[in-house]
Amino acid sequence: MSRSAVAVAAALAAALAGACGGGDARAPAVASSTLQATLVDPDGDGALARGPGEPLVDRTDVGGGGGRAGAVLTTLVQITDAHVRDEESPARVPFLDRLGGVFQSTFRPHEGLSPQVLAAAVRAVNRFGPDGVLVTGDLIDSNAEAELDQALAVLDGGTVDPDTGAPGYDGVQAADDPDPLFYRPDLDAPRHPGLLAAAARPFRSPGLTAPWYPALGNHDLLVQGETPPTARIDAIATGTRMVVGLDPDLRPAEGVDTAQAVDALLAEGAPGRSLEVPADPARRHLRPAEVIARLTGRERSPAAVRGAAGRPTFDYAFDARGGVRVLVLDTVDRRGGSRGLLRGAQLAWLRNELERAAGRPLVLFSHNPLDSTDGGQEALAALDATPGVVAAIAGNAHRNRIEPRRTAAGGYWQIGTSSLADHPQQVRALRLRRSAGGYALETWMLDHDGGGPAGPARELAFLDAQGGRPQGFAGAREDRNARLFVPAS
Repeated sequence: MSRSAVAVAAALAAALAGACGGGDARAPAVASSTLQATLVDPDGDGALARGPGEPLVDRTDVGGGGGRAGAVLTTLVQITDAHVRDEESPARVPFLDRLGGVFQSTFRPHEGLSPQVLAAAVRAVNRFGPDGVLVTGDLIDSNAEAELDQALAVLDGGTVDPDTGAPGYDGVQAADDPDPLFYRPDLDAPRHPGLLAAAARPFRSPGLTAPWYPALGNHDLLVQGETPPTARIDAIATGTRMVVGLDPDLRPAEGVDTAQAVDALLAEGAPGRSLEVPADPARRHLRPAEVIARLTGRERSPAAVRGAAGRPTFDYAFDARGGVRVLVLDTVDRRGGSRGLLRGAQLAWLRNELERAAGRPLVLFSHNPLDSTDGGQEALAALDATPGVVAAIAGNAHRNRIEPRRTAAGGYWQIGTSSLADHPQQVRALRLRRSAGGYALETWMLDHDGGGPAGPARELAFLDAQGGRPQGFAGAREDRNARLFVPAS
């Protein structure tokens, strides 16, 4: 099923036709913790409304004794998979979405609203007031300089200009685009007239008030998260020809992955229906060293992160409040593809850091979950043998999950968090406490505040056939709001 108006069921159209431009009137106007309230669809009509909160579920799968949690050691927030994107770039391939398989998610109906969604999440995080924020990869969508400019402006604070090329929108969601694959907010249900114009306007972001620490994701270093940047792809990105449609009968050859298919497409001159768009040199793709330099050279960059820039991979450690040790791993395979990779030197670094931190409460963050990363089993084995490990926390899958990792000494938790790119557009709060038997990691979700274009973005993400509610990305209640006990070392 495509991400077009056709994919939005006809039964929803009447219910949503009145929600032009501002999102559903029943949605809360301020940032909300899922401990106090949730966003639900009680009638099944596709319109979100305020629902009851979800108290924490106590989980003692790995021991730890349960019972009353004690003093707070530190509070953190995880933001992941924001996918801030330049939807007007000629290097984008949204038309491949209709091929399905590995090509799905190349288009989202709310794709032009990504910086506003991230800014709405920043405001929600600031209301919570954590000690630190972990941004666990895929901060941007396609390794473009313009995307990183926008994302850093949102997170560090200041004026964000989401428009590239010439003023105004140039792309596949324009009202005069005839392809039914693409949702056109001025015409298609749920209608949001003027949404594209609103999405292009500069706005101010308050920036995160807590220090934030980045981890690299595949979309941060690879074009469309799949292929390394090349001169040929850069020429397309900074050029004036935007391909908006291919032959509907086009199918990739068997066994050809996304990176190979895109490269072959560009080598043939990207045949198909196209638009002439204004060129923009800021659409060029960045090389890994440039991305790391931008992330570590920020004016508000914590010193511990800035010191990591000289490493060939972006792995580092820092101390959070309460004596908590935090490790961050770089799982991007520079050769291409979305599967994670840990190299031998990284595993050696990890083992050394674990030995130094043994006995202290320790949390590890990465973009790819370790159990779906080449070299990840070795990393998990090192964590298994280390006293004090509380959790290994990741993004990438766009899905909430909390699973126990049992060891001879008890174990720890593997946590995955849903994305800002897809439903439910939430971030994860983390509060680590002492407990009678060791530690208790309390975690729950924060909804963004729905301000401005972020409101329609949440509505569209919920309705999206490929990334919305049918996929179950929100997980079960015990994957969202839980008190996770860990035994003492």
